[in-house]
Amino acid sequence: MTKRLQRIRSVGIGGLVLAGLFLAGCGVDSREGRPLTTLDPQGSQAGKIQDLVKPVFIVAGVIFVLVEGVILWFMWRYRRRADDVDGIDEPVQLHGNAKLEWTWTIAPAILLAVMAIGNVTTIWALEGDQRDAQMEVEVIGQQWWWEFRYDNNADGQPDIITAQQMVIPAGTTVRVKIRSNDVIHSFWIPALNGKKDAVPGREHAIAIQADKPGIYEGQCTEYCGLSHGYMRMQVKALSEADYAAWVANQVKPAVEPIAGTEAAEGKALFQARCMGCHQIDGYSSDGTLAADNVRPDPDYLGAKHPLTSGNAPNMTHLMSRQRFAGNMFDLYTDDTTAADVSPSGTPNVGLLGDWLRNPGAMKPMAADQNRGMPKLGLSEDEIRKLVAYITLLK
Repeated sequence: MTKRLQRIRSVGIGGLVLAGLFLAGCGVDSREGRPLTTLDPQGSQAGKIQDLVKPVFIVAGVIFVLVEGVILWFMWRYRRRADDVDGIDEPVQLHGNAKLEWTWTIAPAILLAVMAIGNVTTIWALEGDQRDAQMEVEVIGQQWWWEFRYDNNADGQPDIITAQQMVIPAGTTVRVKIRSNDVIHSFWIPALNGKKDAVPGREHAIAIQADKPGIYEGQCTEYCGLSHGYMRMQVKALSEADYAAWVANQVKPAVEPIAGTEAAEGKALFQARCMGCHQIDGYSSDGTLAADNVRPDPDYLGAKHPLTSGNAPNMTHLMSRQRFAGNMFDLYTDDTTAADVSPSGTPNVGLLGDWLRNPGAMKPMAADQNRGMPKLGLSEDEIRKLVAYITLLK
């Protein structure tokens, strides 16, 4: 190969590498375009992590450029030329250089020690945040969705049990107590904090705080079975007043349908076919009215299935959320209501009907092992009545 062709090939390869690096950096610079980016912190804890990451990346970038620069210079300076002859004018071969070896051993050790100080300081600060939190939410990983419990009365029993979407007041530090009902999951809202595993039989805690109202997307990041990739969640931050309104709505009993309507027939179907797994606050698992018509039962089925997802999402105020089925599918056809305390758009009856018709076609599950929604073999008439009922649950 001639020198000209070698230069052309080298320039071409270099151009492709540079183009790849340039394209890798392209993207929409917002949480809407990249909802799981860690580079757009929206709270105090995520900001602390970002403050640590920036200098680490700068140091790593400088080292990368220096090392690669030296390698490329040596490759060019001591390349084999066309007129080189083996054994003639070759450099003296030395067995090591003690000063150089000590330098490249001690310098990285000192650099890592300095960086470790920032790392440990950040860990301590994050631990301090969760100890000093103003409120607490319990998070339970299920296959394959997330449950959230609020004990507003601090009596050890939840006043609110919801799913898919955690709601918090903006500007408030929240201690998130994380556990699992089945296998290991991992809770991650990148705009608000790092990851924390949900482990059966253990409880882990982190703190989150959103600077301003909005919706922050998350994802399970520990492989947990068939629908690991479809196990998403959201944190919705509201103003203090809107959060108080949300709490007031969540502790109310479920909306009762008007007698004689399709929704009323749908409620009867729901009690007969769905309440073995799902819950409507104030009702026992067989659909009968409980003595306490408001407080949810925290262990409505979980004790019977300690290592499988015997529980299913609490449905009392289903339509106050934005999505369902592991936060995968929109409950409303118009998502512009996402920031509202209680969404009031057009219910997505078509998608809800598809889910009741054949949930396994929309999300991979193992319903025969109490993991996921089973196919109930409902008729179209039953599906229509069930959708009429559950869309009232705001």
